[in-house]
Amino acid sequence: MELFSQTMSSIQNGLNYASLKQKTISNNIANVDTPGYKAKTVSFKSMLQAEQDNLLKATRTDPRHFEFSTFSSSLGVTTVHNAYQSNGNGVDIDKEMTDMAQNQLYYQALVDRMSGKFNSLNTVLRGGN
Repeated sequence: MELFSQTMSSIQNGLNYASLKQKTISNNIANVDTPGYKAKTVSFKSMLQAEQDNLLKATRTDPRHFEFSTFSSSLGVTTVHNAYQSNGNGVDIDKEMTDMAQNQLYYQALVDRMSGKFNSLNTVLRGGN
């Protein structure tokens, strides 16, 4: 029997996504004036697919076999090849700030949902008091 439902796992995956997206957006904003810098974005679908692929671990049983790639924290991060500035920089600061605000709301909603799940569990453990 599982102590937590599949909901907790889904919330955890969502929090991982939001955290990676926040780091990516922050990095884009920090490089807004860097010549030639290309903005990066996070795709939930590709991140989820990469995590599922990582669950299917392979073991190298012979030194003649190919090595398997390792897990990376940049899963799901892709480069956007647009240039918004004359120096080749691809960061649209207005879009980044909008994405950051939207991501913060998404993250807070997930944290609130997780808190509600823990409060429900706490109520059950205390016998409804």
